[in-house]
Amino acid sequence: MHQTSNSALLSFSTFSNVEVGKHLYWKIGSYSVHGQVFIVSWLVISVLLVISFAGTRSLKKIPGNFQNFMEFILEFLQDIAKNQIGEHEYRAWVPYVSTLFLFILGSNWAGALIPWKLIVLPEGELAAPTNDINTTVSLAILTSLAYFYAGLRKNGLGYFLRYIEPTPVLLPINVLEDFTKPLSLSFRLFGNILADELVVSVFTLLVPILIPLPVMILGLFASSIQALIFSTLSAAYIGEAMEGHGNH
Repeated sequence: MHQTSNSALLSFSTFSNVEVGKHLYWKIGSYSVHGQVFIVSWLVISVLLVISFAGTRSLKKIPGNFQNFMEFILEFLQDIAKNQIGEHEYRAWVPYVSTLFLFILGSNWAGALIPWKLIVLPEGELAAPTNDINTTVSLAILTSLAYFYAGLRKNGLGYFLRYIEPTPVLLPINVLEDFTKPLSLSFRLFGNILADELVVSVFTLLVPILIPLPVMILGLFASSIQALIFSTLSAAYIGEAMEGHGNH
């Protein structure tokens, strides 16, 4: 039995080290991080900060086109949180839901619009941060922590009553659901972005002039939908956690 468990752990360790493609690694102490993910992530964050600062530094009572656009984006993001979390609780979660949506959208569009292959790295190549499973899993884990925090803050220890509702028989299934939520969030986003970039790359190699353009436009639309799905589901999980389980 001991030998079997050791071989299983060894197999899992071997599987976790399997990689697809090459990566640019940065050594930080005893850790290795994917440099290309950080480079593009910092670029996306910088662009979002510049746009946010430019759109809010001189607010006017009669807004211009840019201020109108920023207000439209804010209302759109507030609606996502309000529809999923509820009118009385959503305001505290608008920053989190908005950050998720904007970062994922910016990352997806960065991968779809910018010809990263023109920039040569010592190893690997630049791509959308959401094209890396580590990024999508990190975002999904943040959402898991967020809805646990929301549920415990709202209902206290009564939050855990949700695991035995409507019957204690469902305890294993309800516990398992908390593990499947981040898995589905992360793999859905990762799989769709990876597939989109592979399709564009293949079409570019086969027909390098006309065909990739409509595929890229479709990719931008799909990327936007993926950002909307991720942020909406995250808000829905937070809203579900804040339901009054402790008051039953």
